[in-house]
Amino acid sequence: MEGVKDAPNGPGPAAAASAEAPAALEAAPSPDGARESEPESVPPVGEAPTPSPTTKPKRPRRRRREAALPTRFQTGKPGARPGLELAELAAMPRWKEPAPVQVIDYGPDRVEQRTITDFDAFVSARRADWVAVRWINVDGLDPAVIRALAIKYGIHPLAIESLMTTNQRPKLETWEREGDREPSLFLVVRMIQRVEEQLQSEQISIFVNQNTVLTFQEQPGDIWDPIRKRLAVAGSRMRQLDASYLLYALLDAIVDHCFPVLEYYGDRLEELEDEVIERPAPKVVQQIHQLKRDLLLLRRALWPMREVINGLQREPHECVRETTRYYLRDVYDHAVQIMDIVETYREVAASLTENYMTSMSNRLAEVMKVLTIIGTIFIPLTFLAGVYGMNMPIPENSKEWAYPVFWIICLVLSGGMLYWFRKRGWI
Repeated sequence: MEGVKDAPNGPGPAAAASAEAPAALEAAPSPDGARESEPESVPPVGEAPTPSPTTKPKRPRRRRREAALPTRFQTGKPGARPGLELAELAAMPRWKEPAPVQVIDYGPDRVEQRTITDFDAFVSARRADWVAVRWINVDGLDPAVIRALAIKYGIHPLAIESLMTTNQRPKLETWEREGDREPSLFLVVRMIQRVEEQLQSEQISIFVNQNTVLTFQEQPGDIWDPIRKRLAVAGSRMRQLDASYLLYALLDAIVDHCFPVLEYYGDRLEELEDEVIERPAPKVVQQIHQLKRDLLLLRRALWPMREVINGLQREPHECVRETTRYYLRDVYDHAVQIMDIVETYREVAASLTENYMTSMSNRLAEVMKVLTIIGTIFIPLTFLAGVYGMNMPIPENSKEWAYPVFWIICLVLSGGMLYWFRKRGWI
């Protein structure tokens, strides 16, 4: 098969590109998505590409956040050809180590799970007759692995481009049977997790045909271990049904994993609400704004997923059985519930800012009230002190102890007031 030559241990990408693509073919996109006008030779593994003397130096890329707001413009050039061809994948730099590939073959009576070490042999081999569904999970966007799988399973160039561009909005693309190309589905969803106290939104690309499911992750680690355990159970429903039911199980795990994340933000909102009422401080405003930002990112990631699931359950397709569509209704209900929770939390977070300003205004009014009372009390004392300080004879001038006693009283009163103000937190 053609994909064997371009597996991670095969010959260099420059040779593969010259064998498949004509000379006039556009070059592969650069790592940031921009296509160059001429194809460039790919350096050996582990070496950085040498910039051409005529090539304009690129700006350094900003550090990517765990979950970032969308950028305004795409990095590709306007009018560039859509899709990502196989020759462009072959021209991309090779990884030093191929991306980990895990395969689970299962049927009603048997299941086999393994990690692929010889990718060339895996791509060229045929699956066993007992295999009803094959699940291939790729941890990392390795161009060589993706190209070999795209050749073997007929992934469309538009789907390959969406797969390699990790800032995609969740979406669903369908392809009907056309010539030798089998009917298939391509989905982009977002997997939401909290990693090291930060919100992480990872793009998951899923390709499905009648008996195969391919999942592509940005990095190792996922939330699908319960599904793997269910596949290992003899007689489970998952092993009795087709690939579309596995797709349902993957989507259900992604959607349900949002509930623990939302539970964290619900608890955090309650804590901030108590702090706003009892101990309003400037740092609380910063925490509220960070929470509002995270909820906005959650909405951006989860709102389109509801449309994806709704499209799967409503639009008939050869790769989705009627039985699976019944189960997708449950996933859709969970997605709607999640969006209701997110919108409620956003409203509560917005009201926290108003509550903070109200609390600060009430606190200021209370302080001004007390200070006004104190000022009113000291008005006659100020009058007496002014009279005592006038340059005219009064009875106290003949008493030696009167002047020190007057200053002692003033100092005690001033010190007592300062201590009371600090204890109340006014200064």
